[in-house]
Amino acid sequence: MTSKKPAGPKSKSGKKQAKSSQAAPVKQVRAKPGRQADSPENAPAIPKARTPEVPAVSPALDPADRERLLAGTHHDPHTVLGGHPVPGGVAFRVFRPYAEAVTVVFDDVRAELGDDGEGFFSGLLPLTEVPAYRLLVSYDGTEHETEDPYRFLPTLGELDLHLLGEGRHEELWQALGSRVLTQQGVTGTRFAVWAPNALGVRVAGGFDFWDATGFPMRSLGSTGVWELFVPGVGEGELYKYEITRPDGSRTLRADPMARRTEVPPATSSIVDVSRHEWGDAEWMAHRGDRPVHEAPFSVYEVHLPSWRPGLTYRQLAEQLPAYVGDLGFTHVELMPVAEHPFGGSWGYQVTGFYAPTARLGTPDDFKYLVDKLHQAGIGVLMDWVPAHFPRDEWALAEFDGRPLYEHGDPLRAAHPDWGTLEFDFGRREVRNFLVANAVYWCEEFHIDGLRVDAVASMLYLDYSREAGQWTPNEFGGRENLDAVAFLQEMNATVYRRCPGVVTIAEESTAWDGVTRPTHHKGPSGFGGLGFGLKWNMGWMHDSLAYMSHEPVHRKYHHHEMTFSMVYAYSENYVLPISHDEVVHGKRSLVSKMPGDWWQQRASLRAYLAFMWAHPGKQLLFMGQEFAQGAEWSEAHGPDWWLLDPAYGAESEHRGVRELVRDLNTAYRATPALWERDTDPAGFEWIVGDAAEDNVFAFLRRDAEGGPLLCVANLSPLARHDYRLGVPDDVPAWHETLNTDLARYGGGDIAGQGTVKPEPQPWHGRPASIRLTLPPLATVWLRPA
Repeated sequence: MTSKKPAGPKSKSGKKQAKSSQAAPVKQVRAKPGRQADSPENAPAIPKARTPEVPAVSPALDPADRERLLAGTHHDPHTVLGGHPVPGGVAFRVFRPYAEAVTVVFDDVRAELGDDGEGFFSGLLPLTEVPAYRLLVSYDGTEHETEDPYRFLPTLGELDLHLLGEGRHEELWQALGSRVLTQQGVTGTRFAVWAPNALGVRVAGGFDFWDATGFPMRSLGSTGVWELFVPGVGEGELYKYEITRPDGSRTLRADPMARRTEVPPATSSIVDVSRHEWGDAEWMAHRGDRPVHEAPFSVYEVHLPSWRPGLTYRQLAEQLPAYVGDLGFTHVELMPVAEHPFGGSWGYQVTGFYAPTARLGTPDDFKYLVDKLHQAGIGVLMDWVPAHFPRDEWALAEFDGRPLYEHGDPLRAAHPDWGTLEFDFGRREVRNFLVANAVYWCEEFHIDGLRVDAVASMLYLDYSREAGQWTPNEFGGRENLDAVAFLQEMNATVYRRCPGVVTIAEESTAWDGVTRPTHHKGPSGFGGLGFGLKWNMGWMHDSLAYMSHEPVHRKYHHHEMTFSMVYAYSENYVLPISHDEVVHGKRSLVSKMPGDWWQQRASLRAYLAFMWAHPGKQLLFMGQEFAQGAEWSEAHGPDWWLLDPAYGAESEHRGVRELVRDLNTAYRATPALWERDTDPAGFEWIVGDAAEDNVFAFLRRDAEGGPLLCVANLSPLARHDYRLGVPDDVPAWHETLNTDLARYGGGDIAGQGTVKPEPQPWHGRPASIRLTLPPLATVWLRPA
């Protein structure tokens, strides 16, 4: 930004006008100026009410302080600027670049300060204490009345500073960043930023015409925090921090704690004030009534900017809850909504960790969307990205001239896959920044769960690194002990502060204890990471690999569908069919299936019903619920035109969506499918080795033992009178779901209706039933 000389304030008509804070006549005096700090005898006499008892001193700034203020390297401008008692009275010192004159105003007194040059003004008044004064600043002959930022006490108290120093401020967003408040009876904005390596920090914004020279901040002790209260600055003001780095160079940075930003590609932070009044009190009061791993949990994953391109948060609030509610999903998962500079990153390279992206509206607009989802009975999960951040020069990278948020070791800092920087999880202030950020989204935006991205890349020092590119930990291992401690602290803090919130790990390895409590140590010697749920990447990979094979070959890959049950209860799992599986040449879900269009849709329907019955929670990415054939693109989103009645194949796509709706309806009404998701007693194989038939059959049981029977025939052949062993304590079974029904787009091969067991032992059970299994179909049966 280039400096711009202020033209002085204007009236609403656009004409310049002088201001006066006094309607009655005021006493005009000239403060005693100071040209030479060591020569007070050279100054002219000052009108005064009494004779000072001690010799007066020059109020002019010391040359060293002047130089530091001009250079932007003064660590405590409040000690030299403003009003200060000195021998002989009160010295007033003001730094206003481009000003022609400055007058101090209080009570019925106006005292013009002496012009010391380079924007500095000073004067000595014969007072016993500093009054509550204001300034009249003249630009081009026009006076502008304002408060002096340097007459105010710090806005952060001892407790804030202690917690900041300890890295334990769980409401960090209340202490740092910009915040509109009233200080000593005056309304303005408090700016506070952590920059411990800076030689000086100043605030630039619209209020100072982006010339930060006259607004230096003060350093608060050893915390590394810089603070300044600027009177008169309020909601909607744009700003950045001008940081003088250790080498003397300067950089203009967005606020890491900004709660609102400009719309990218613009990068300024914005002072924000929330006025949203929540209407989800009932949801918030009851969301933690049932532990999430014992509750129905089916998730619709959404990329908000492309779900219906062009819609704002408030417009989405009118459409998304209705759509998701109609399909019966219990939750939506929003791909990262935190501000990010490049839309093609889908939000996974964050620069504004405390700000919802401005592309779709304001923070209050995003709150409105969450509120409407809650009022519709839908929980809101959000992807959260604490692993890394981009290198943009206006954001976090070498924020104050040295590695700060990133690790000091370049090899540790550089993420090998994404060209980004990894957070330094061993630094307490960085952990505080991230832990508080997790709490912030849950408390300020009523988010019900955080899906934590790229956990595996955090846990391993050698993640995507070759030998020689990483250094073992203190025990010689590859585990990132700092990241482990951070994740444990984050989870423990969120669960303590935010009842009903769930944290979910996207963790792709066999790390021991991802969803184990942090205080329980496992075989590895580590306490659990403390997550509530974990994405089951192994199930996703194996099951999609199986389904991609031609049916004639599936018998050779039968284990890919059964292996997940070997480890199904090692963690609390989510079964994710996410955006990652339908982009970059991986094809959409239906396009992964072999065969012609009918077989592809049939296989997709059978797979979804198998997935909904498998132990674990469900997640499905947008567009897959109606069998979109094309890969997802953030540029245009789902192919909604496939559901247009004017489109010839509309019924075929709508049929898959009808199945998803029925799956969710039956799922929510069937405790056997979710009540014992994490309990091995909730699952029993009927037949898991029918590889030649491509058949899988198992029981799910609820807390009372009530069963649901799921049978999947993933061959293209109908199987009549297919015998399955069943318990002998169920007098009859009734088909509750069949993915081959005509209304789903299937062949409508007659189902079984109600089936009674026969006393013929089968599959090691005392009784058996005979079923008709449609081709490429899954059926569910419950006790009649």
